[in-house]
Amino acid sequence: MLVCSPTLFFQIRLFHQDDLPALISLFRQTVWNINCRDYSPAQLAAWAPDKIDEKQWLSSLLRHHTLIAQLPGGTIVGFGDISSSGYLDRLYVHKDFQHKHIASTLVASLELYASKQGCTQIETHASITALPFFLSKGYHIIKQQQVMRFGQPLTNYVMQKEMPPVRSSRSGI
Repeated sequence: MLVCSPTLFFQIRLFHQDDLPALISLFRQTVWNINCRDYSPAQLAAWAPDKIDEKQWLSSLLRHHTLIAQLPGGTIVGFGDISSSGYLDRLYVHKDFQHKHIASTLVASLELYASKQGCTQIETHASITALPFFLSKGYHIIKQQQVMRFGQPLTNYVMQKEMPPVRSSRSGI
């Protein structure tokens, strides 16, 4: 799917195994450059360490419906993934491409996939940084929580969004 936002042309496509190094790099850069306003350096190091378990990431990304936002020249500028049961696991946009409708487009596409799987609600665990974005997309806070990563407490929010049922294309007659 080719998307034209007010400031950028990009494509949404399915994840390929070859994308893994670029996604890990994008993830680390985004956490260290965007989430740094809400988390300490020690927390960032626990969240996005130098050494990422690539096998674990690949397994998770392949199990989930994972979408990539890519510029026409091939540069990956964002990604997100969701399980068939409606858990939106990751959503990251490159540090240099924030506020260009990439996250909104990815979330809308992931939600549509989940709805087609029969999900009536989506759940995510949003960072402090991502909280305003998810609130703006109709998610509500279930609870604030502290998650421990490598001995560091990270605050995030369990959030949910109710999804309308997908209507069948059949006329019902």
